[in-house]
Amino acid sequence: MRLNKLFLVVLLAGTFSISLMAQEGELAREHPVVKKGKKLPDTEIRTLDGQSTNLTEYVGTDEKPGKITVISLWASWCKPCQTELDAIADLYPDWQEEYDMQLIAITIDTRRALAKVTPIVESKGWEYIILSDTNQALRNTLNFQSIPHTLLVDQKGNIVDVHSGYAPGDEYELEDKMKVLYNN
Repeated sequence: MRLNKLFLVVLLAGTFSISLMAQEGELAREHPVVKKGKKLPDTEIRTLDGQSTNLTEYVGTDEKPGKITVISLWASWCKPCQTELDAIADLYPDWQEEYDMQLIAITIDTRRALAKVTPIVESKGWEYIILSDTNQALRNTLNFQSIPHTLLVDQKGNIVDVHSGYAPGDEYELEDKMKVLYNN
C-alpha cells in the first residue's frame, strides 16, 4: 500500500514536470529570447512622465550609426540592480567620454510602484536615460527571467552582449567589452 502511494506521488510529480516543460517550450516559441547578434527590438516603452516612445529611437541603425548603448533592466525593489547602477555611476562620465556611449536604465516596475523610481534616481544622482516598461512589452519581447538584465548594443543597434545578475566587478567586464566594441 505504501509503495502504491509513493508510485502515485512520483507519477503525479513527473506528469506535472512534463506539463511545465511543455508550457515553457510554448512560451519560448511565443516570445523568443533575444540573443547576441540580433537587432534590438522596436518595442514601445514610456518615459517616466508617461510619454510613449520606442526603444529604437535611442539607438543607432545601419543607416545612421549612434552611440554604444548599455541597457540595464532593473526595478526599484531590486537591490542588486541598484548596486550595479551605483557601481556604473562612478565610471559613467569616463565611459561617456572614452567610448562615446550612453546608458538607458529601464525599470520594469508596475504602474503602482513607478512612483518610487524618480525619488530613487534623484537620491542616487544617476545621470542615465531612465525609461519604463510598465506594460512589460520589452520584458515579454526579450523573455528574460531575472534582473538586473544588461544588454550591450553596438552603434548600429545590434545586441552584442547579454548579461543577467550582478556581482562586484561585472562593470569592469562590461567596460572591457565596450572597449573592444569602440575600437572596432
